[in-house]
Amino acid sequence: MPGGTDAQRDVVELPGAVGIVALRDDGRVLLVRQYRHPVRRRLWEIPAGLLDSTSETPQDAGERELFEEGGLRASGWHTLVDTLTSPGMSDETIRILLARGLTSIDADEEYSRFDEEAEMERSWGDLDEAVRWCLDGTLENGLTIAGLLAARVARETRFADLRPSSTPWRARRAGSTTDDGQR
Repeated sequence: MPGGTDAQRDVVELPGAVGIVALRDDGRVLLVRQYRHPVRRRLWEIPAGLLDSTSETPQDAGERELFEEGGLRASGWHTLVDTLTSPGMSDETIRILLARGLTSIDADEEYSRFDEEAEMERSWGDLDEAVRWCLDGTLENGLTIAGLLAARVARETRFADLRPSSTPWRARRAGSTTDDGQR
């Protein structure tokens, strides 16, 4: 701890995750609705998921999640924002990506969903309306709110200030250490 003292803390360690704001040319964004057991209900969210391995890049994970949850591919990828979801209890870092140039996958390529994804719904909403849903409490997922608000701001500058999807990322990977050498 700061000052050299010891303290007991429970910490959830995760390998890093991605969220994807899939934005069509007409200004509509993809939302998926799935069951989230900790809150015991279904939430509307942007597609998202954990990195599958320490060698998977954020864009690789984003492409996989967009395919699995959205049935889509994207030709353009940028970093919207990196966020620590709850740094008081978890090391989870999420890179939220903007996916554009979207195309639907063929029906024979459709991903087979199970567990909480088995009954996943998909819906397209206008970005401005989705931002209103963030502000009125309709959308509650933190990474969804961060991603949609960042996308709205980025659109105002015609996406000129966005970082490439390959920008180095400080996500903690399993077995890695912090900047000061601590686990």
